[in-house]
Amino acid sequence: QVQLVESGGGLVQAGGSLRLSCAASGRTFDKYTMGWFRRQAPGKGREFVAAASWSGGTTWYADSVKGRFTISRDNAKNTLDLQMNGLKPEDTAVYYCAEDLGGTTGKYTGAAYWGQGTQVTVSS
Repeated sequence: QVQLVESGGGLVQAGGSLRLSCAASGRTFDKYTMGWFRRQAPGKGREFVAAASWSGGTTWYADSVKGRFTISRDNAKNTLDLQMNGLKPEDTAVYYCAEDLGGTTGKYTGAAYWGQGTQVTVSS
């Protein structure tokens, strides 16, 4: 059974940084594209943030975070990280780790497995 557990969310001032981590278990980690999505308001759909190919050698980002966020993965440790710099109030959301992404490459719209989410709040 796949389990994805996020950590690292919190409250930060605009311009600050946070690092999210996702620990994965349950199946072979390095076979799948992994990524991060976020939900900015209750009732709103999850939007794609960033993804990394199975090796981590190829990454994709939403235009809204390009140049500020960096995704990375460690296949030896089964972890996926998201370094978020230059945070803005509009980055406030629940962030979800996701495994085995679906949709157009680089513009993913869903995933086979999700974590429970971690709250990121950016104050102005």
